[in-house]
Amino acid sequence: MDEWFPAALKVMTRAIEIGGIAIIVLGLLGASIAVVWQVLKGHSGSEAFNLYRSNLGRAILLGLEFLVAADIINTVAIEPTLQSLLILGGIVLIRTFLSFSLEVEIEGRWPWERRKAEGDRSSSRAA
Repeated sequence: MDEWFPAALKVMTRAIEIGGIAIIVLGLLGASIAVVWQVLKGHSGSEAFNLYRSNLGRAILLGLEFLVAADIINTVAIEPTLQSLLILGGIVLIRTFLSFSLEVEIEGRWPWERRKAEGDRSSSRAA
């Protein structure tokens, strides 16, 4: 490979990591502004809190996707060692557990219940 390619990959990986962190931070700020706005509009505290949790959870999920993508690029293209592959596997397992947990928190139900709820909603519309 050319000499510039590994350096370019490292820069791209760092940019993706910064993007993931920025998404989480901006999501935190955006969710905070949204909850203040909801309270000022007269919504109940529990409604505002649920909105805050779901918006923040979505921002964390998206930021984690970016961070895992950066780790995958780093492991596959920059430092393909067995140790880095094992670390990536651990990161992906942790991220999957976090993603699953956050989705349950956001949606308020298990992922496999979503299809059943959507089916119930569409059959009630048809009636």
